[in-house]
Amino acid sequence: MTHSPEQWRALATQLRADSIRCTTAAGSGHPTSSMSAADLMAVLLADHLHYDFNDPHNLRNDRLIFSKGHAAPLLYAMFKAAGAITDEELMSLRKFGSRLEGHPVPLLPYVDVATGSLGQGLPAAVGIAFSAKYLDKLPLKVWVLLGDSEMAEGSNYEALQIGSHYQLNNIIAILDMNRLGQRGPTMLQWHGEVYAERVRAFGWHAILVDGHDVEAIHRAYSEAESADRPTMIIAKTLKGAGVSFLADKEGWHGRALPAADAERALAELGNPKGDIRVQVQSHRPGEPAPLGEPKPFQPPQYEIGSLVATREAYGDALRALGVAKPQVVALDGEVGNSTFSEKFMKAYPERFFEVYIAEQQLVSAAVGLQVMKKVPFASTFAAFFTRAYDQIRMAAISRANINLVGSHAGVSIGEDGPSQMGLEDLAMMRAICGSTVLYPSCAVTAAHLTAQMATRAGINYMRTTREKTPVIYGPNESFPIGGCKVLRASANDVACVIGAGITLHEALKAYEILKAEGLSVRVIDLYSVKPIDATTLRQAAAECQNRIVVAEDHWPQGGLGDAVLDVFSAPDVSCPKMKRLAVTEMPGSGKPQELLDAAGISAPFIAEAVRSLMQ
Repeated sequence: MTHSPEQWRALATQLRADSIRCTTAAGSGHPTSSMSAADLMAVLLADHLHYDFNDPHNLRNDRLIFSKGHAAPLLYAMFKAAGAITDEELMSLRKFGSRLEGHPVPLLPYVDVATGSLGQGLPAAVGIAFSAKYLDKLPLKVWVLLGDSEMAEGSNYEALQIGSHYQLNNIIAILDMNRLGQRGPTMLQWHGEVYAERVRAFGWHAILVDGHDVEAIHRAYSEAESADRPTMIIAKTLKGAGVSFLADKEGWHGRALPAADAERALAELGNPKGDIRVQVQSHRPGEPAPLGEPKPFQPPQYEIGSLVATREAYGDALRALGVAKPQVVALDGEVGNSTFSEKFMKAYPERFFEVYIAEQQLVSAAVGLQVMKKVPFASTFAAFFTRAYDQIRMAAISRANINLVGSHAGVSIGEDGPSQMGLEDLAMMRAICGSTVLYPSCAVTAAHLTAQMATRAGINYMRTTREKTPVIYGPNESFPIGGCKVLRASANDVACVIGAGITLHEALKAYEILKAEGLSVRVIDLYSVKPIDATTLRQAAAECQNRIVVAEDHWPQGGLGDAVLDVFSAPDVSCPKMKRLAVTEMPGSGKPQELLDAAGISAPFIAEAVRSLMQ
C-alpha cells in the first residue's frame, strides 16, 4: 500500500532532523547537503526501494548508491528509519571506531561501494546493472543519488554513454539539483533543462521534477521504473531545505550547526520525535539465472623455449577460467586484441563487456560487478590505468575484489613511443592499500598467476609484456603469490641479479656473459612484487657477498628496485650493496632491443653493474 503525502513529508522531516542532530553531535559533516534530498529519499525509502535489510547481500535487492557521499548523514538517517541501525549508532557519526564514517564505506553491509570522491556512483551502478540485466536476469533497480556539482565530472559522462549503449533501463539516477556547491553556485545552478538536454543526448530518459513535491517525486519514480532506457530524474531542490536560515544560503556547505543553531533548526522542523520506522519493501521477485557448474582449472600448456607473450598467456588463462569459474567476467577498454581478453570474449560473449576507451568506467564497472558476486578481470594498456587511478584508490576503500591487467608495459613495447609505455604502473599499484602486484616473465607464470587472482581478495594487478619471450618453466611449476623463483644459483655467486618481465630474460643473458668470464651470479625471477619474498631475497644477499643488482623496465621510483630496497629497510637487517638499473630518461620510438639498450637495462648493462659492485 502506498504511503500518503503526509507520511512522506513526516519521514522527510525526520530525515532532516536526524541529519542535523548527528552532525551537530559530531561537530562536522554536511547537514545542508543532506536536507536538500530528504523528500527524494523519503519517498524512495517508503514506497519504491525494494531491499531486505536482514539480507543486504541478496542479489535480488535493489541497490542504492549515494554518489554524493558527503550526504552520508541522510543515508544513515534512512538506515535508522528502516530499523537497520539504532539512534545511538546514528549519533556515533564520524567518531573513531564507528561504522558511520564521514563518507559511506562498506563497513556497513547496506553500503555496496565507497563514495566521497565524486563522479563514481553512477559508473559503479553501470557494473551492478550489467550483472543484474545481462547475467543474473533480475528485475532489480539501481538507484543513484547524484549531486549537481559532480555533474562536472567526466566519469559521469562515461557512465551516461555506456549506460545508454547497453540500454541499462535498470538504472535510475536522481540528480539533487540544489544549486549550491562547496564554495558557491554550481555551473548550471537551477537550469534543469540543460541537464535534461545533456542526458537525452546520451540516450537517457530525463524527468524534471520539484524535489520537494512528494507526490511529483512519487510519479517520477513510477515513470522511471517502467522506462525502456536508463533514467535521470532532475530534481530542483533547496540546499538546507526545511529550515529558513539554511535554505539556499551560501556558506553552510560542510558545516555542522552549532548547538544553539541546531536547536533553532529542530524547532522549525517541529522537533520531530524521530520514532518513525518504515517497513521497506522486500527484494524484488525472481531468482538469479544459473551461472553453471565450476570445473577444475586447466592451465594452458606451453613448450619450454617457445616464444609466447605474457599478455597472450593471460588471454589463454582467462579463457580457461571461463570454464572453471562461471562467476568470471571480463571487461576491456577497446584493446582486447592487444590485451588478448578477446579470447575470453569469443568463448563467452555473454560474460564480456566492452567498455571502449573509458578507463574510469572500466574500473568502476568492475567494482559494480563484484558487488553482484562476480569475479571481474578488467584489462587495458598499463599506461591507461593511470586515467583511472582515483577509481582504483576508491575501489580499495570499497574493499572491492577486482583484477586489473595492464599490458604493453615499459620501453620494450618498441616503436609506439612513451605515450603507450606503462612506466609508472608498478609504483601506483604498489601504493594501493592491500594490493597485490604481479609481474610474470613467462607464459606459464602468467597463466598460473591469472588463476590465482580469481580467488584472491583485494585489488590485484598483473603487468604483462608486449614482446614474445621464451617459456622458461615446465607445466608442473607452482608460483605462489608472495614467492619468487631462483633460476641460477651456486655456492660461488658473486652477486644476485633480480629481474621481472622483460628484464628477467636480460638477466639470464647477463648470466651467460658473466659465466664466460668465470663469474657466477644468482638470478631471481621476482614475479610477485607485492607481497614480496623477503626471506629468499635476504638469504640471496647473504649468500651472494651482499651484492644485488635490480633491473627493471620502469621508472626508478616505486618499482622493483624500491620493492627490493624495502626488504632491507628493517632496523635489524643489513643492507647490501645495490645497483639499480631503471628507465631514467624519457624514451622515444625504436626497436625493443634498441630501447632496452638506450635505457641501460639490457644484458650488457646488467653484467657491467655486477662488475662495478666487485670493484
